[in-house]
Order: sequence, then structure tokens, then C-alpha cells
Amino acid sequence: MTAALHMRIERRQTQTVTPRLQHAVRLLQLSSLDFAQEVQQAVDGNPFLEEEGEDLSAAPAAEDDHADVSADPWEAQAWTMSAGGGHGPASDGDISLIDLVPQSVSLRQHLHTQLNVMPLSERDRVLAAMLVESLDDDGYLRQPLEELRDMAELEPATSLDEIRVALARVQALDPLGIGARDLAECLLLQTVLIEDEAQRALARKVLAQPLQRMAMREYHKLAALVESTPGEVEAVCDRIRQFDPRPGSRFESTRTPYVTPDVIVRRGRGNNWITTLNPEVVPRVRLNRLYADLFQRHRDTGQTDLAAHLREARWTLRNVEQRFATILDVANAIVRHQRHFFEYGPMAMKPLALRDIAQEVGLHESTVCRVTNNKYMATPSGVFELKYFFSRSLPTHSGGQASTTAIRGVIRELIEEEAPTEPLSDVQLAAMLKRQGFHVARRTVTKYRQQLKLPAVEMRRQRPTPSVPVPVSVALEARV
Repeated sequence: MTAALHMRIERRQTQTVTPRLQHAVRLLQLSSLDFAQEVQQAVDGNPFLEEEGEDLSAAPAAEDDHADVSADPWEAQAWTMSAGGGHGPASDGDISLIDLVPQSVSLRQHLHTQLNVMPLSERDRVLAAMLVESLDDDGYLRQPLEELRDMAELEPATSLDEIRVALARVQALDPLGIGARDLAECLLLQTVLIEDEAQRALARKVLAQPLQRMAMREYHKLAALVESTPGEVEAVCDRIRQFDPRPGSRFESTRTPYVTPDVIVRRGRGNNWITTLNPEVVPRVRLNRLYADLFQRHRDTGQTDLAAHLREARWTLRNVEQRFATILDVANAIVRHQRHFFEYGPMAMKPLALRDIAQEVGLHESTVCRVTNNKYMATPSGVFELKYFFSRSLPTHSGGQASTTAIRGVIRELIEEEAPTEPLSDVQLAAMLKRQGFHVARRTVTKYRQQLKLPAVEMRRQRPTPSVPVPVSVALEARV
């Protein structure tokens, strides 16, 4: 039996995603900063795109206002140079404005400066510098000493004792705690700040124990282990908590990333809420009409590359307009659904799913998910990511639904109002939520508390302050 091969033609409709549509979907889920960089790259590589420039018509007038500084042009030039404008070299006695600009110093530069003034041999200086370069941004030494010994390519071969001596030199540098291999060692290096010798010795004994005991405020157990009283141990632990657990963080050269909101929500007249786009995140780009008209006049010359650039420019402009129109539509729908949040706070948050916004706006759920990623909304209560307003629902005793965001807000409020000496456990929080009508298990309360970055009950407990007896004479004077 032989198999025969046949060929036939069938017509079938299928959905395919074009490369341009894939690119548009990728751009939609980018943050405003990343999208602005993509648009800037398109402007730099496309002659038909240009940035909207500012009106510089007032610039000549401004120059004329400052032109008559002095009647003598040579005298005006001398005045400009003496003002520190940077047009010429400053004299020995003058201070330039550039000299007054603060210069940031990194952690490694700060440590190398101290090593350069120490009386060390060339071999010791190289080993210490190698350890400095091995530190992370927090000032910790994460690599094992054996690995660092193998990295040092010196003749004769470096021993482990030499690495330990070099580490001791680095740990003696400023700031204290630098070069530590774990948190306990970092805190131990900073015990030299304690002036009292007895308290310093007690602090070192406490740090020799597991740090979890100090974090859980187990002062009685620590007192039994270090042979001291609970009051002295508590005082030493309070002093240790004042140490810097990240001594190298103060030299971080990276700038703090700030969030720029994409939409702004403000209260209008009456009870209306107005949602607008943030003009700072919208790229100011337009089509260069001069180049486009010139190309239209000479389009018969066969310039296929220019035609592709023109199509790409128009598609970029449509993509920018469609992106921010979609973001505004989704933000308006969120504001309509979460109206009570803007009026009463997080505890008034309603359950909301991506499907609800997708059906109202007329988009697919995946599109709404991409729109809410890395997009932020500025409200009178703060700046929130658009995904913050979506939460699943939990049943209540009354038969209604409550959002998980509202329950987390109730948990935060209960913990903030608790007594410091008698904090609420997760079991007690679950019972209090049940009395308020929320069906929440203890493990769910624990999960929500950890999401709020709130410590456990043992770490929130504080010892009661002992009452100081009032002398009888003072009490009698107070009565009089």
C-alpha cells in the first residue's frame, strides 16, 4: 500500500499580528520615561519628525535689555569676565561659580583617599584597594576571603592572613561598619561609639547572640544568656538600634528615581472629579511640514527610503495620540468606578477587575493590563499606580463585597491605634475584622500585614515605662 501526496488550496481566515502592531503593543506597556526615549530615538532617526520648539521671538528683546550695561564696550566686557561668567580664566584671587558647585564623592573614592595617606607598603596598599573595590553599595564585603585571595595576582602568592590584615585595615576606615561581612559584624564594628566600657562590653555580648532575639525584644532571654539584667539589656539594644546598618548608603551616587504621574485627578465643581493628562509626559513632537511638502512635490523621483520614513513618522504620531487617549479613557473609567476612594480614602475602595474597565472602555483585558502597567495617577491623597485601583472582592456578613485594599486599610488603622505595650496579634486582628463584618482568615491577615510592611506583634511590643514616684513634698505643693 503506497501513500499518495495531494495538493489543494483552502481559504481560511486567521488573525495575525503584524510587526507594526506588535511594536505598538510593546510601546503601550512602557512607562512614560521609556516611551519618551523611544520617541526621541524616532525623532533623531527620522527627518520628517521634529520637536515642537519654543517661541524665541522675545530673545532679541531680552538681549537688547541687557546690552547697555556700560557705554564703553571694553568696560562691559571686563564687567562680564569679572562676574564669573566663565568667558575667561579666573585670576588667582577670584572664585569661580564652578568651584562652588558641590561634587559628589563615591564610597570607593572616600576609602581610597584614606588609604593613600596611610603609611603602607605597595603590597599592602594593593590588597586593601582590592578589598575596597569588592565592597557593594551598602559597604558590605559579600565575597569570601578565599576567593579574594585567589584574585590577588601578586608575587609571592597572597596568604589568607594577609587578606585578613587588609580587611582589618579597611574596617578601620571611615565610616564605621564598612567592610563587614554580615549585619552582626557591621553593628559590632560600631560599638566603639559607646563611651561606657561596661555598656560597650555588654553590647558586644548581645551582638554575639542571634539578632532575631533583639529584633523580637526578648530581653529576659538575652539577659540570661549575657548574665545581665533585662533593663541593662534593653538600654544596650536601644543604643545598638541607633547604629547605621548600611554605612555605605550615604555615599550612593545614583539619583533617587522619582515617579512622574501620567494623569492628574482633581476635584471640580460640586462632587465631580476631573481627570486630565499630565502635559509633562506627552512628547512634543510633530511632522515637519516643510520636508513633507518637498517630498510630495518630488515623490516621483523614486526615493523609497524617504517614503518609508514619512510613513513611519505618521505612524509614530498616531501611536502617540492613541497611547495617551487610551490612558485617559482608562483613567476616567477608574475614577468613575472608584469615586468613593477619592472622597473617603483607601477604606472606601470598591472591588474592581480588569474586565469591568475593558467592557466599559471597549478594549481587551490584555490591553487594559498593559495600560495600567507603569502608569501613575496623581490624586489629592497621593500618587498611585493605576494597578492599585484593581483588587479582588471578599464576602462580608451582610452579603456584600469588600475589596482587599479596603481590608488592608482597616488593618493598618487598627495597628496604628493599638496600645504600644499591648499590640494586636494576627488572631486578634482577624477577630476584630470579623466583628466588623469581614470574613478574613488569620493567614490572610498575616499576608496583608506583610504587604503593608508592618512588623509582627513581638516586634511591635514595647515595654511599659516604669512610673517614677512623686515625692510627698511635690505632691503637697501641687495640691496647694
